[in-house]
Amino acid sequence: MSDLRLRLTLTKNYLAKANKLRPTVAIVLGSGLGAVVDMVDIKTAIAYKDIPNFPATTVDGHKGRMIFGRVGATPVVVFDGRLHYYEGLSMEQVAYPAYVAQDIGARFFIATNAAGGIADGYRPGDLMLLRDHLNLLGDNPLRGAQGPGQGQRFPAIVDAYDATLIDLALREAQAAGIRMHLGVYAAMTGPSYETDAELRMLYRLGADAVGMSTVPEVIAARQGGMRVLALSVIANDAMPRRRRRVAAADHVAVLAEVSRAGTSVRRVLEGVIAAISA
Repeated sequence: MSDLRLRLTLTKNYLAKANKLRPTVAIVLGSGLGAVVDMVDIKTAIAYKDIPNFPATTVDGHKGRMIFGRVGATPVVVFDGRLHYYEGLSMEQVAYPAYVAQDIGARFFIATNAAGGIADGYRPGDLMLLRDHLNLLGDNPLRGAQGPGQGQRFPAIVDAYDATLIDLALREAQAAGIRMHLGVYAAMTGPSYETDAELRMLYRLGADAVGMSTVPEVIAARQGGMRVLALSVIANDAMPRRRRRVAAADHVAVLAEVSRAGTSVRRVLEGVIAAISA
């Protein structure tokens, strides 16, 4: 048994005793999106620090708890607080929520994040569905020994983001009058924000938005066979060509912008979850 499989077994056994709900949908909440929890009829909430082998989150805007409950009639698990590579965690630890979600039976994996807008026409407060990504983290959660039950050793990521789920989310946004884009997300290590030269590079590489998360969990979720949807809140205008002076990014301002978009994110997710459970 691999070290990861052993850790996951201990985590799963603890969760099975602490909670009886068996979720079909897993949701990871990004920076400032804790208000999305309001859509969940909570049955059990467990702090990460109380779960065997579960890494702790150390970033403002991430509460660090697993929530079991229902959205409508659908059983869900919400990871209220993301784990980041820049916190000093291994890539395997960053992806741990995806491994746990797979182990407890989730078939759908929804990731959310805050991102800087790069593409023309992107404004703070807009939403973007990921259609693809650029992994510029310099690492991969599948690197190293692989244990049984994790999925293919060499999974295809070309179709990482589920076309049917994207279509459902786009329809929900259109019906609600929510500004929604479809784009490519670039994952950088952080925690420093990008230089102007790096942002220009990302623009030329085809990135529409940039952030410091999501890609590790998506890779692990796809290896495990889960269907994936990922959504970014455009928290700031990151592209230097649109401003005359350098504008310093600020985490507090990012959290505030994302929080204002929480209602829109909730509306889209509720619609998608209702549709896949119908």
